[in-house]
Amino acid sequence: MKVLKFGGTSVGSPERMKSVCSLITADKEQKIVVLSAMSGTTNSLVEISDYLYKKNPEGASTIINQLERKYMAHIEELYQTEEWREKTRTFLKEQFRYLRSFTKIHFTSFEEKVILAEGEIMSTNMVTNYLLECGINTILLPALEMIRTDKNAEPDFHYITEKCNNYMTENSGYQIYITQGFICRNAYGEVDNLLRGGSDYTACLIGAALQADEIQIWTDIDGMHNNDPRYVEGTQPVHQLHFAEAAELAYFGAKILHPTCIQPAKFSGVPVRLLNTMDPQAPGTLINNDFFEGKIKAVAARDGNTCIRINSSRMLLAYGFLRKVFEIFETYRTSIDMICTSEVGVSLTIDNTSHLADIISELKKYGTVSVEENMCIICVVGDLRPENCGFESIACDALREIPVRMISYGGSNHNISFLVKAEDKQRTLQALQKTLFG
Repeated sequence: MKVLKFGGTSVGSPERMKSVCSLITADKEQKIVVLSAMSGTTNSLVEISDYLYKKNPEGASTIINQLERKYMAHIEELYQTEEWREKTRTFLKEQFRYLRSFTKIHFTSFEEKVILAEGEIMSTNMVTNYLLECGINTILLPALEMIRTDKNAEPDFHYITEKCNNYMTENSGYQIYITQGFICRNAYGEVDNLLRGGSDYTACLIGAALQADEIQIWTDIDGMHNNDPRYVEGTQPVHQLHFAEAAELAYFGAKILHPTCIQPAKFSGVPVRLLNTMDPQAPGTLINNDFFEGKIKAVAARDGNTCIRINSSRMLLAYGFLRKVFEIFETYRTSIDMICTSEVGVSLTIDNTSHLADIISELKKYGTVSVEENMCIICVVGDLRPENCGFESIACDALREIPVRMISYGGSNHNISFLVKAEDKQRTLQALQKTLFG
């Protein structure tokens, strides 16, 4: 059995919903399908919540009314028979009545998460009803009863495995199983969400729990490319990536996938395939535990970085200095991305600058501090093991005319990273494309 996930754009209109349904039923195989909310819906639900936080029920009601009109118009396009139009209309009216009930109560973050779950609940019901109207043997499984996080807000994989397998055993014999992405319950039984990776995370958790043959993430592009096509011409989809390579690319800028969400699949050995709903025949990108030696796979870029340099003669032959520096970042809950050290200095990058002034103030106790903002990390991913001589020098040689501010190599066998100014991003990507893949 395969697990297929479709994002908001893939179910963003009646036409797109019909295309997805044609795709998942084409081969008659049994599948679990994870769906996001229709594109634009979550933004509207966030706006509704914002009005309610501000104690403006009229503003919230206006957005609810607009969203309801949009959904009711979709019903007329999606269904062929009045029977299924009326069933879906009745369901949606009840959901929007439920949303309006929040305009009359005290609003907290708990209620906000309940509201945000409505997008996935509505989209999955609409698609399930369409498949049933088409005569497809379909059942809707409730993600709120299968996906749970623990007290650390991490997926409770033991619980998820047990619940998913129980639901599949109790509901055997269906061709298509539909469920919601993104939403879950927390350790206290409250409605919550997975945050990182959203629906992709749900698909990977379910696929790992059920030991699926494959997890397919369907988006509007044909897999991970070997460079950013917005800045570089002639990029190509990468046919295969190791899980670690995919995680590096995702972390350093490949927005098609969140680095956290593929971890359950990696640990369970279930392959993940990235596919394009606009071009279903394209092979996409396969992510698995296979490692191919001697290949550079791709380049990714991450914007919005700030470089901090601390110089101090107290570092010379001293121990404990780096611990003091790291403790400052820990105090302000700010993660470090790149780091380079010398005998009298340390340079590092962060992308969260909400506590930058406080961090700099603390660091000045230990040395002279300088800051460069608007920086970009360029990451080259592939077989960069020490014994694979030459690849790091090829990457460095490609940037001989680029003013590189930092280089990070050796922390992983899969990447070498360069820090450049944001204004040099495009020509850095183009230079690497020409040298590595040209």
